[in-house]
Amino acid sequence: MEGFSEPNDELVMKLLRYFISEKNYSPIVIRGIQGEIWLENLNEDYKIIRIVSNYIHNNEQFEFDLFKTKKLMKMIKKKTLSLKMNALSIFVNLNENVDLEKYDDVSKIDIAGINDVNDLNNYNFIIDTFPDITKQMTFTEKGMELFMKLTGDITKKNEGESKMNEDVFSMKKPVITYALIIINVIIYFLSNMFGFVDDFAVNRYYIINGEYYRLITGMFLHANLFHLIFNCYALYIIGMQLESFLGKWRYIIVYLLSGLAGSALSIFMSTGFSVGASGAIFGLLGALLYFGYHYRVYLETVVKSQIIPLIVLNLIIGLMPGIDNWAHIGGLIGGVFATMFVGIKYKSTKFEMINGGVLYLIFIGFLLFMTFSGMLFQ
Repeated sequence: MEGFSEPNDELVMKLLRYFISEKNYSPIVIRGIQGEIWLENLNEDYKIIRIVSNYIHNNEQFEFDLFKTKKLMKMIKKKTLSLKMNALSIFVNLNENVDLEKYDDVSKIDIAGINDVNDLNNYNFIIDTFPDITKQMTFTEKGMELFMKLTGDITKKNEGESKMNEDVFSMKKPVITYALIIINVIIYFLSNMFGFVDDFAVNRYYIINGEYYRLITGMFLHANLFHLIFNCYALYIIGMQLESFLGKWRYIIVYLLSGLAGSALSIFMSTGFSVGASGAIFGLLGALLYFGYHYRVYLETVVKSQIIPLIVLNLIIGLMPGIDNWAHIGGLIGGVFATMFVGIKYKSTKFEMINGGVLYLIFIGFLLFMTFSGMLFQ
């Protein structure tokens, strides 16, 4: 057929067009793999789709393919920090001697052998997961016209994906981060001039007696110049990246909600005075961790080698005397929930965002209820 060099090329192209254009799967580059295409979408039930055009002529060759697939899936699961990894393998060039029923119970891998689009209807696990697949793979175009349409749709989708990634990862001017640093510096010098730190610091006694504003104002106060410089430097390093990734309004909401969560856990666990932006900054680390998880295909190394060790190190440092580590932990947890609530551009669903809002409210509500009702650890 004009436009397709091999008999099964048209079927492969239709499958590729469906999974890439309609289901947002992305190709995975795996070295040494030939005659098969791996697609990935970590938000779908099937994280991996394999389209195999290699000729499989007997059960022994098929079993080796299964062995190889399981090994590669383990590698991808580890690389993407995924809790589970299910795959759908679609074979378009199987010898009739291969007995697929023998492999119906293969763990984590569903298997289908097809010769045309209609064969997909023979597999309930495909139709249940992708009910529109046969409809979306039916075209009126033929030959070269069909080839051009399929390749055009795939190219258009890939270009759109590239533009979205460029939009997310391109560096923007960190206006909010600069503003927060300036505000913290100004308030520090004003507090030293007029001596109002204790009047606005986070403290359980004053907050439960009506001075609720301390839950917010405490995150803009600092005990000394070193405290201020350390937090402003951390805010600059972490904030300039995260503000670019999340966008300005998401970023400022996460910052404030993280600081509030840090203050809430602080008064729940401690009776002393607490000041500093570190609770909100730990929230930004939590937000960066949540963002990195959603974009783990690109940031897997950064998450494992930089973000997680940085969080652990700072929590260990927080065990030193005079440091309110409860505010750090509260900010970290609040930052994850707050980021889940505001969402990650092009990634988060409304369902995830609603869940994030609910989890944040439960977390904050529990801490404040227990604090104000007097049911405390101390």
